[in-house]
Amino acid sequence: MEGLQETVFEKASLRRVFGAFATGVTVVTVGGEIPHGMTANSFTAVSLDPPLILVCVERDALMHDVLEQHPAFAVSILAADQTGVARYFADKRRPVGRDQFDAVPWSFGACSGAPLIQGSLAHLECALHESHEAGDHTIYIGRILATWRRPGDDALLFLNGELRPAA
Repeated sequence: MEGLQETVFEKASLRRVFGAFATGVTVVTVGGEIPHGMTANSFTAVSLDPPLILVCVERDALMHDVLEQHPAFAVSILAADQTGVARYFADKRRPVGRDQFDAVPWSFGACSGAPLIQGSLAHLECALHESHEAGDHTIYIGRILATWRRPGDDALLFLNGELRPAA
């Protein structure tokens, strides 16, 4: 195999290797008295029967504490033109609580009570099914309660450390 081999234990090197795999970009949200959202690209389908998805959240993230306290959450799969939304919910300087949602159009999910980001390609509302500690992250598995999908359009991707529309 040609190419440069790097030590996988170096975070910067490992991040570059992981970055070679294109992922979709989502905003994970939780409702309640103090709703919260965060950009996440560690999202995937797990099972069709039962319908399950997973998101991975760093243990130091505010979302980690919020998810531990709420039985439901939502995932908005971002469209190619939602780079600004992805950057906004990744910015730790944004307001906390309900005020952070003033910057984007959204609606309450009927099943989860979590904010659903408008303009997204798809929404999934989930009940927290189980969680697993894994290194510096926790894997949250959600049982899908409701879905919605807009026809057409391209997804927003994360590849090589950059947000970009699907080609």
